[in-house]
Amino acid sequence: MSDKYKLLERMRRRKAGWRFSDLENLYVKFGFKKYEGSKHTMYIHPEFPELRATVTRHRSLPIGYIQFAIKLIDRIEELREEKNAG
Repeated sequence: MSDKYKLLERMRRRKAGWRFSDLENLYVKFGFKKYEGSKHTMYIHPEFPELRATVTRHRSLPIGYIQFAIKLIDRIEELREEKNAG
């Protein structure tokens, strides 16, 4: 299992206590491009630009950011499967 999937599985098991840098690492490993704003960072997936996330730059993140990231990455996997099947 690659590093990105190991990180994703750790986040699935434990959603609390993650830092901004952990979430950034996850998004980047799954191919998202990073765009800096004044207070937030936006991640947009180049293959599926409708899939995007905005993350505040606090040291520890609320659980909702982790839950959203997991759903977003699951959606990327679904879209890739549909693309390859069709």
